Amino acid sequence: MTIRGLFTTAVSALALAACATTEVDYQGEGEGFVGPGVRVQATLETPSVGTGGGEDAADDPAIWMFDAPVTVGTTATPGFVVGTDKKAGLYVYGLDGSVLQFMPEGLLNNVDAVDGLSIGGRPQLVLGASDRTPGRTGVSLYRFDPGAGAGNGVAAWGAISTDVVEPYGFCFARRGTEVHAILVGHEGEVRQWVLTVAPDGGPAAQEVRRFDIGTISEGCVADEATNALYLGEENVGVWRYGLDPASGDARTLVQGIQPDVLVADAEGLTIIADGAARYMIGSSQGDSAFPVWRIDGAAPVYVGRFVVEAGVVDAVTGTDGLAALGGPVGPFPEGLIVIQDDVNDIGTQNFKYVDWRAVKAALGL
Repeated sequence: MTIRGLFTTAVSALALAACATTEVDYQGEGEGFVGPGVRVQATLETPSVGTGGGEDAADDPAIWMFDAPVTVGTTATPGFVVGTDKKAGLYVYGLDGSVLQFMPEGLLNNVDAVDGLSIGGRPQLVLGASDRTPGRTGVSLYRFDPGAGAGNGVAAWGAISTDVVEPYGFCFARRGTEVHAILVGHEGEVRQWVLTVAPDGGPAAQEVRRFDIGTISEGCVADEATNALYLGEENVGVWRYGLDPASGDARTLVQGIQPDVLVADAEGLTIIADGAARYMIGSSQGDSAFPVWRIDGAAPVYVGRFVVEAGVVDAVTGTDGLAALGGPVGPFPEGLIVIQDDVNDIGTQNFKYVDWRAVKAALGL
């Protein structure tokens, strides 16, 4: 990572603050307003994030399952959830919601995970997170060795430097044997890199595309099967771009901001595979609902939306980020959705776990 001087750090911090003043928050964010949608309930939740920086902290999760059980610290688990505390760092959770590890890594916003890279001759899971920490803005990278034993955990690996002033959204993608890292800046700047392992074992990133979405943006998810990249422009809607860097900035509007479908802010995006079908789930933050589109056809098709009401745990409102994974995920036999909750009943924000079967049944999928 490039070491910047104090002057550069101060300028970056001022620029970040200036960007933040342009954001417009709509009804529902932090207010508990809930719009229409079929009702489901969360099965369990994580503890509140332990930030000391106020209530607006938890932001974005990612889910990963391994081919065989792994060990995080002293805990054996078939997979885990990672989640950002954007005031403090990165959490690793068990599939039961328990905290397995915390890394005090600063102002991390969005996180994603990908396989396909070997470090030191061993296959690794790589994690990436958009990092807004003054003096090191960019993408912070982490690795997890599935083959290591007790005492193992997520470890820092390196970083991708960027000219984006305020890194916001982030996602990984696979294109054949290539691993792509995609960063979305607060003002809609997009940077796409091919990520490889350098001869010294650290990360190497080659920029292959840059373009501008237009205004404040964050949500980012790639569908490798259809070569699509979906990006959320918070006050405009959800766009579909090509995942191939050669496609440039050509795009199609999947869903514009619309009452009772997608209410600004349009926030996180995630994709879940259910057999041959694939669905994209978004966060309609303005009315605390989650629109769903089927995306395995020629064009995305809206199939309805759901809200997470109170049950065993409290309701979900004002969601920033979410992640989904289909197939068996620990106690969730057909898939799991992990959702950030803006207004938690006790303490600061946290993450809720929703069984995909409940959403399927409620939407009649």
